[in-house]
Amino acid sequence: MARLSLLFRERTVRTALFLLALLLFAWLMYGEVFLNLLNLRNVLRQTSMIGLIALGMTLVIVGGGIDLSVGAMTALASVTAAYLSRESGWMAIVGTIILGLLLGLLNGVLVAVLRIVPFIATLATMMTFRGSAYLLTDIKSIPVAPGEKAFTQIGRGYLLGAPLPALVFVGALGILYLFSVSTRPGRQIFAIGDNEEAARMMGVNVAWTKILSYAILGLLCGLSGIILTARLGAGQPVGAEGWEMNAIAAVLIGGTLLSGGVGSVVGTFFGVLILGLISNIINLNGEINAFWQRIVTGVLLLGAVFMQWRPERQGREKL
Repeated sequence: MARLSLLFRERTVRTALFLLALLLFAWLMYGEVFLNLLNLRNVLRQTSMIGLIALGMTLVIVGGGIDLSVGAMTALASVTAAYLSRESGWMAIVGTIILGLLLGLLNGVLVAVLRIVPFIATLATMMTFRGSAYLLTDIKSIPVAPGEKAFTQIGRGYLLGAPLPALVFVGALGILYLFSVSTRPGRQIFAIGDNEEAARMMGVNVAWTKILSYAILGLLCGLSGIILTARLGAGQPVGAEGWEMNAIAAVLIGGTLLSGGVGSVVGTFFGVLILGLISNIINLNGEINAFWQRIVTGVLLLGAVFMQWRPERQGREKL
């Protein structure tokens, strides 16, 4: 385990260095256009929504699972927030967070209690959640209630010059970092991902801990859906399409092992920023087809998996 932890720290450092190199490249290529405060704010605002999902996805993958339903969950949360805003902004926030938590709990029960393979369970709920969003809206955007400007400031506002969504993202990073390193349930998630049977023999409640990780992810999807709705001023049943792949890519690029047991939300934070910068660089160029972002992301993902495969195998052989 010590060997694997060292390998992960090395990968985290490499990810951080790659992020710095990307920042330097963007600065040399676009200069003041890239460093423009409005541009940097937009990058942080856009990455914050996928970033929240990626942080929760880190816990799920570290615990040996995966969740393909996060994009659909976020879309359903977005629609719910828009509908609830007709009652009040606070109800939209609280109700949507509770909905996300419940949807995450459902995924956790399917995986941990009913023992359905995570890929299959969350693929099924992905289709269910997305279909529910379509049925509720007839695949139309649902405007936020007029007069709820305080609610829309969640996605559009600033605090001390920083976009509110970015501050929420950083706050979630700090909380989940402390949770993963300083609390017993957080450490148990790592133990389950490393060796589920050994964790069970040590007295870890495996089912409860897995459900907890999925519930946290669901809550963060609800929060991401709130920001999406507040930013656009409407619930989006077709929103967050493909975000599950971006979130998983950010987690793996950040150094978390797909096999579970090793990872960090800090590495995921770097991974999210890397994907956000790549998107921004392509957009600033103006002459590069936006679909190149998917290609570059796919190449980075393959590279991240390849770089962790051999060290992981060698590390486990020496345990």
